[in-house]
Amino acid sequence: MMTCLREIMSALGGDWQSALDGVDAELIDEYQSGVPVERRPFRSIGAALGIGETEALTRVQHLRETGVFRRFGAVLNPPVIGSSTLAAVQAPEHRFEEIAATVNGYRQVNHNYRRDHEWNMWFVITAGSRERRDRILEEIETEAGDVLVLPMLTDYYIDLEFPVVNADRFARESLGSTAVSATRVSEDAAVDLSALDRRLLVAIQDGLPLTRTPYADVAEAIDADPETVIDAIDRLLETGCIKRIGCVVNHVATGFDSNCMVVWDVPTETLDTYGERVGAVPYVTLCYHRPRRSELDWPYTLFTMIHGRDAEAVEERIDELAEEYLPFAHERLYSTETLKQTGARYESLLND
Repeated sequence: MMTCLREIMSALGGDWQSALDGVDAELIDEYQSGVPVERRPFRSIGAALGIGETEALTRVQHLRETGVFRRFGAVLNPPVIGSSTLAAVQAPEHRFEEIAATVNGYRQVNHNYRRDHEWNMWFVITAGSRERRDRILEEIETEAGDVLVLPMLTDYYIDLEFPVVNADRFARESLGSTAVSATRVSEDAAVDLSALDRRLLVAIQDGLPLTRTPYADVAEAIDADPETVIDAIDRLLETGCIKRIGCVVNHVATGFDSNCMVVWDVPTETLDTYGERVGAVPYVTLCYHRPRRSELDWPYTLFTMIHGRDAEAVEERIDELAEEYLPFAHERLYSTETLKQTGARYESLLND
């Protein structure tokens, strides 16, 4: 089903913050990561917030039910676990919904957006192997024509954690800087996963159970010992298969619905210099290198993402990037419609 961004936001209402108290605000802004990997995580969270375990759990359940949180659990890292790529097609308007249905029909497609550009449909594919990923791309190309395939090659900065209980016009408006580093990304799975790892990742892909003992509940579901599961999650965090464990905020529903992907024609030899410089700018929530595709008239190499509540403020930040940080040709691709948005699906880890 295709859902407009504004419709998602309206589910919470414009005054959604008025129902929150200080404890809710701290849960939302401080626990997007860092949830303890221990048998009773809500006991530790409650102690830190000055409330009991049951109240901490109940509050997170309520924030999930009202739509502030999309889910509770692990944020997985598709390029490390499997083979992932961003891709785009030029879908004619009279076939747009038909092509969207084809693309969305693959369980390996987890995000799909309409953007205001001639390449108007942008989606992410994550499969258990590069071979399977590329077969899906070939099948989509048969239905939709040329596919712009843009795997991530270097990660300069990727972090969708930011305070939302505020009146910020754009993400991290009050921050001064963020840490950044250039990390090369393979198109193939970067780690070897054990059979337990694979079962565990599939079990937690939609989130952890909202119970007092989420890790033990997962262990029971996959027929494993709780301590073994906790050790495995710690290991998957260390290897980068899991990026963080926390409460995943619904940024669009909480007002950050003016989201723009800006693509820049940065010379290859200076990518690291500019990527690291721009990735450290607080309002840049994503910054990475993807390949130039000259054969499809796509000259852009550096991708940045800015999230905001105010479209004019987002435009101002992009202007600032162009004037002060990135003196290169660029295009601004705003999301205008969410066609599909789920976590990456990892059942293919057991089959691909």
